[in-house]
Amino acid sequence: MQNLLPEPPATLLPADEEADAALATAEQAGSDEAYAEAAARFPSHSAAWAALATRAFAQDQAVAAYAYARTGYHRGLDQLRRNGWKGHGPVPWSHEPNRGFLRCLYVLSRAADEIGEADEAARCAQFLRDCDPAAADALASN
Repeated sequence: MQNLLPEPPATLLPADEEADAALATAEQAGSDEAYAEAAARFPSHSAAWAALATRAFAQDQAVAAYAYARTGYHRGLDQLRRNGWKGHGPVPWSHEPNRGFLRCLYVLSRAADEIGEADEAARCAQFLRDCDPAAADALASN
């Protein structure tokens, strides 16, 4: 059966140059503290939370990764809603400002799996694929 309802338009989050600059400074410093400073200074910037989550996961700190990723995920949902997202529809990986939210969703899925939250892990993995299959593929290949 063919769906006759049109696909909602893609949601494109606005860029935040100041937050991106703080994150670039954290990347140059390369320390957890620098990333935490960026997240504290720009708490609605999902990319900062995604960086913290990714670093924690790489250091076998699944609970911390889960907490960071969940924070960034929820802050990203807030931004998506403020930018017209109605709970479904594309959130393209190709649009750089969307990537922080999508990375948080990816790490949240992986960290949930690591701590035994299989339902949460599956839900987040499916949500990521629903947002943009290219995001799921790109993040899984890293």
